[in-house]
Amino acid sequence: MALRLYNTLTRRMELFEPLEPGKVRMYCCGVTVYDYCHLGHARSYIVWDTVRRYLKWRGFDVRYVQNFTDIDDKILNRARQEGTSMQEVAERYIQAYFEDMAQLNVLEADEYPRATHTIDGIKRLIHELENKGYAYAADGDVYYHVRKFPEYGKLSGRKLEDMISGGSGRVDVEEPEAAKKKDPFDFALWKAAKEGEPFWESPWGAGRPGWHIECSAMVRACLGETIDIHVGGSDLIFPHHENEIAQSEAAHNRPLARYWLHNGMVNVGGEKMSKSLGNFTTIRELLSAPNGPAPMAVRLFVLTAHYRKPLDFTNEALAAAQNGWNTLKEGLLFQQEYGKKLGWVENGSVSLDSKAVQRFEAAMDDDFNTPSALAVLFELAKKLQRERNLLIHEGKTDTSPQESESTWRTLVALAQVLGLEAKAEKKIATGGLSDAEIEALIQKRLEARKAKDFVQSDRIRAELKAQGITLIDKPGGVTHWYRD
Repeated sequence: MALRLYNTLTRRMELFEPLEPGKVRMYCCGVTVYDYCHLGHARSYIVWDTVRRYLKWRGFDVRYVQNFTDIDDKILNRARQEGTSMQEVAERYIQAYFEDMAQLNVLEADEYPRATHTIDGIKRLIHELENKGYAYAADGDVYYHVRKFPEYGKLSGRKLEDMISGGSGRVDVEEPEAAKKKDPFDFALWKAAKEGEPFWESPWGAGRPGWHIECSAMVRACLGETIDIHVGGSDLIFPHHENEIAQSEAAHNRPLARYWLHNGMVNVGGEKMSKSLGNFTTIRELLSAPNGPAPMAVRLFVLTAHYRKPLDFTNEALAAAQNGWNTLKEGLLFQQEYGKKLGWVENGSVSLDSKAVQRFEAAMDDDFNTPSALAVLFELAKKLQRERNLLIHEGKTDTSPQESESTWRTLVALAQVLGLEAKAEKKIATGGLSDAEIEALIQKRLEARKAKDFVQSDRIRAELKAQGITLIDKPGGVTHWYRD
């Protein structure tokens, strides 16, 4: 089955065919680094990390680029509030971004261009647009002449006459300069310097770039004039991605991206997440909260919904995801506890379960349908759970070592495609009981039972349970045990 995905630009499912066979050039709009990443960021970057991982699983050579917006009014406002500099604020939150994403097992991009490192490319692109008649200078600013681009609105489906000037809080700051514009729909490519703000010299005077031109320039610098896949949150469709298209396609006379993919928004308890509503949660707040979910439970939760649909964070949903992750984690760590007992050779010669792989790929080939793909993982994990229960209660299993090892290897491989990985755990935690100590206590308990000292017998069982050891008494006076 071939990979099909939903293209926001054409509003239909399409067969994925990269510009260059076997290679994918993919760009993701990154964060504006003025604060810690929130749940919306978690969803977006987990989703695109998973798409990237799956493309690589399918054999594509993927070059993945994600930018940092490190010059912006919000960054400057934070710097003023703190009495620091734009650079200090940006560096702090870039580092925080990497820390948060590492917890969620989001792979690092191949390149992280920054707006402030792309100033020369931005100025060149503005100059090209000016020469072609798509941009005009006005008292130190430079604006894009929207009506000069007939296809404006093709991504968002909006008609120019229906649009409200600005269209985003990002560009509201331009309104005091509205008198400079030839048309209220025009947007800034270059902004004249304001007192006390960072600036760069340019042919139009000292200033800094507008938000939209930054990504157009960074895409071109890192990936070329036309790329395969451009991704981001659905809130970026208009005006940001619409303006990217207008800028890049006017300059190059060719498509900016063949496929546009957008993830749905995040709600919290049924309401849009926002600071004003008091339901704004950062990734680090969520993960550091007492009894908060494990990072992999958060990743699993994000993948339980199709990436294009809204995602509602609730305590109940996160608790369910934690339970689900516990099941997957138990399966992923199955080899550590039971591989040797089952006689696994562990030399990598055992093949994956082809039917499970086919079902997984069929789900992911259908516009990255992670809920259906996860169903395959849970089936594999529950097979291993059954094996575990049989080993604990019966001391043996009716499945061949090759089959059980194949199930485990398939689970690990497919979970890794979704970025769900369980770290190997030590069998003996710090301060825990060794196997020999457990066996000695079990022997003491056996002797107590023979002497009909059931108080002592129960005390030893309770002591072991408190240490995470469960006992199962079998016929013939045999006791099996396992660590919880």
